[in-house]
Amino acid sequence: MLLERYLESLGAHAIAEALDLDAPRPALIRPTQDAKFGDFQINGAMPLAKELRKPPRELAQPIAAALTGIDAIERAEVAGPGFVNIHLSPAWVAERLTDALRDRDRDGVPAVEDVSKVIVDFSSPNIAKQMHVGHLRSTIIGDAIARILSFLGDDVVRDNHIGDWGTQFGLLIVGMREWGDEAALQADPIKELERVYKLASKRAGGEEDFAQRARDELAKLQASDPENLELWKHFVQVSRGSLDAVYAELDVSFDLWLGESAYHEALPGIVEDLLGKGIAREDEGAVCIFWSETDDAPKSLRKQKTPFIVRKKDGAFLYSTTDIATVQHRKRQLHADRALYVVDNRQSLHFKQLFAVMRLLDVDMELEHIGFGTVLGKDGKPLRTRDASGGVITLASLLEEAKERARQRIEEGIAEGRLRVLPEEIGEVARVVGIGAVKYADLRQNRLSDYQFDWDKMISFQGNAGPYLQYAYARCASIFAKGGLEMDAIAESASIRLDAPAEQTLGKHLLRFGDVVYQAGATSQPHLICEHIYELARAFNGFYAECPVLDADEPTRASRLGLTALSARQIRRGLGLVGIGVVDRM
Repeated sequence: MLLERYLESLGAHAIAEALDLDAPRPALIRPTQDAKFGDFQINGAMPLAKELRKPPRELAQPIAAALTGIDAIERAEVAGPGFVNIHLSPAWVAERLTDALRDRDRDGVPAVEDVSKVIVDFSSPNIAKQMHVGHLRSTIIGDAIARILSFLGDDVVRDNHIGDWGTQFGLLIVGMREWGDEAALQADPIKELERVYKLASKRAGGEEDFAQRARDELAKLQASDPENLELWKHFVQVSRGSLDAVYAELDVSFDLWLGESAYHEALPGIVEDLLGKGIAREDEGAVCIFWSETDDAPKSLRKQKTPFIVRKKDGAFLYSTTDIATVQHRKRQLHADRALYVVDNRQSLHFKQLFAVMRLLDVDMELEHIGFGTVLGKDGKPLRTRDASGGVITLASLLEEAKERARQRIEEGIAEGRLRVLPEEIGEVARVVGIGAVKYADLRQNRLSDYQFDWDKMISFQGNAGPYLQYAYARCASIFAKGGLEMDAIAESASIRLDAPAEQTLGKHLLRFGDVVYQAGATSQPHLICEHIYELARAFNGFYAECPVLDADEPTRASRLGLTALSARQIRRGLGLVGIGVVDRM
């Protein structure tokens, strides 16, 4: 159910009825800040006061009266200068929760009515290099957005636009011929490719002849030289294994791996098209788009002095050119309605310019840059991507450390009697908890904000941390295990009642899930789901402390089991929508 949308409709019609208006007016509903004032607040009387020339409180009185007789509303009260605070009927909420309990596939969350085909472009590491901690945010934010939109019913295509074409491959080709070790390449592909690349890059920096050889080999590759093309394919193939291992650890998957190489043949034609339409012009041998000369340019770009370069003076193309080709492919071949680019905030100008170019080319497609902030260390500075010795801090090593730290916390909890995990389960629980902790620490933040990476806060079974939510789920599951009951069987038969205050608090929070998921999907803000699940875990723990479940008399026992089952499912589904797993015992 979409509770706020339903209440907005009720409020809009109540306003029209109470004030004798020709048509419904916006109720402007929002949750109250304090539960003692009710569950929701209707602000619709405020903007009508000027139009109807009456004080807001005078308008609010008949609106409150019209709302009071509705089944969903226990009472409505005028407050402040003209707000209407509404208290939901516990009986009505209980009926809606029982409906959601029966809906095992969606927990009462409806699918979208207008389905869009959406490309989510995220992660996008470079081939022949290790993924490092800087790749974390794009990967897990993009995955969460794709999961949310898929659940809501959109046709989502996950595209990993990898960096698999460009200058580095000329260096790698000559480097492998100079220093390459095929056995080392098979044993640890990325390590060997990085070793060779460093040697080649260093030598090219000091020897122009070597640098020219690399450029020549790159030119041959771009001209589809069979030998260089086979070597390039080999680099890509062995690199994929390393990338796939990290994605498997993160439980992230893709529908497409269309990197820069997929579009290189289209680039000359794109530049000619831009020149032919007068969108771009030559300048000192390069081909550029000058926004100050473009009549249809957005106002925000007209003062931009730096041009959007699509071909350098040496004839080389840039990722700006590739991005134009990518958008055209997504529209013409994939027939996408939208494309979301999950890339950090530092690239905002690039995407602003790219999207403006696509409008100039009359590409009818919704394009959005899903930006995000920076990961900070404990010192408040950007988290280092290199260790003290200058080596790259790989994403794989960070995830291994997360699992090890989670294992230590779990073993401490077992020793202190706080956790109950069988010895043979410790490894799997540590994996789920450790990886989940890293993801949740990131995803619980507004993606536009910077956040501080802190292991101690991250892997905590207290407070707003992933392990705390996973523990809440395990607590729900333990109730059914202790009672020898099947959660699904209870979900099929239980009818929920909300009598005790803790039951009502929990129930009303559960009913808001649909609104939260829709808002998270509409705004590409996964943290909204994290916030909801955290508050749900707190509400469930309050319910657990105050309301006996297994020892209660019927029909209270069945109702509380139903509440527990729905809480467990919503925690599991909510965490699943942001790519975090759960365990049944902890």
